[in-house]
Amino acid sequence: MPKPEKLFGRDTSSIHDSRMNKPAIPGKRTGVKPAASPKPKPRKTQKSPKKVQPKPPVTSFRRRLLMVGLEALGLAVTAVSAIMILLGYSANWFSGTRFLTSLLPFAIGVLGLIVAAAVLLIGWWKLRKWLQGRAAVLVPVLAVSFALVIGWFVLQNRFTQAFGHFRTLVGGKQEAGRVTVGHQVYAAYRRYDPAELLKIINRAETYNPVIAEAAKAFDVDTNLLQGIAATESSFLPRDSRDGGRGLFQITLAPKAVMEQVGKQLEVSKPSPLNPRHNAFIAAATLKYYLAQMRGDLFLGLLAYNIGPANGGLRFIMQQYGATDFVTIQPYLQQLPRDYPIRVLSHALAFRLWQTEGKLPVYEEGDNAMRIQSIGIPGLQAEL
Repeated sequence: MPKPEKLFGRDTSSIHDSRMNKPAIPGKRTGVKPAASPKPKPRKTQKSPKKVQPKPPVTSFRRRLLMVGLEALGLAVTAVSAIMILLGYSANWFSGTRFLTSLLPFAIGVLGLIVAAAVLLIGWWKLRKWLQGRAAVLVPVLAVSFALVIGWFVLQNRFTQAFGHFRTLVGGKQEAGRVTVGHQVYAAYRRYDPAELLKIINRAETYNPVIAEAAKAFDVDTNLLQGIAATESSFLPRDSRDGGRGLFQITLAPKAVMEQVGKQLEVSKPSPLNPRHNAFIAAATLKYYLAQMRGDLFLGLLAYNIGPANGGLRFIMQQYGATDFVTIQPYLQQLPRDYPIRVLSHALAFRLWQTEGKLPVYEEGDNAMRIQSIGIPGLQAEL
């Protein structure tokens, strides 16, 4: 074996041995490649279970829905009633046609009502948040309380007057004519002798059951039929000189009416001499003429009284270009233009007797307003 060489006078064998025993540094080029270290396996992380939000109970949802519904209903009733009252009184206060004293103040009042409504809505929204912070149930309770207070006011006679002004404001010419004729009815009732009216009411007791049955069969007001019978015969059935027969003085009924009555009574030919048949013919005839006059009560009663004479009321109106009860009156000549007034004033007496148990005198003040709040039979259908 050869001897190690000396380097610059030094023995190189120790250097050689130290190189042979020194571990290889990774990354440097050596005769032996370092073994690749295995990659660490990722640790499996345990997933935390998702928290399931509990569903709100059905009863809680229904409770909230009920509370919101009561709040909305209470506010709606309050707002609608208040608008009718304020506009009704405003229409009465500023009634007229002058610009400075009537039209302009009313327009300013409407503008003020709009502004006030906006302010009240904002105030309610803030009050609502404050109430919900204390107890959520206070919101619907307060809204319903407002509705009850305004409802109490509606039940008073004063509201009838305000509502009448509101109807006149919205109804225009048609409502003004209705109010005019309505006051003629109250005036006619006021002129009647209470003792004579009471006699008629007592005589009607015998025929009231068949009148109520006929009214129900043809969907007309019972008191209205009683008013017709009181005007026609004073509840003393008889044959008149003009051909009228029985309780309602039936003369010549339309053919379609007699067919309807026959079906209702299950008879081939209804007899006007039978009080029950007579009442059914009257109710069907009134219903027929009301439909012909498009629900106008005054024209319907006038057509009932005229019957087919002179071509009937519809022909007379077309001939003269009349459009309502007021404009047709000058052309009726000898025909009884006051017939609807007499019928409705008698019907009012029956309504008052039914509701009050007496015939109150129509006087100025609260008594007159009380009678107006009860209303004229047949006119409530227009509400």
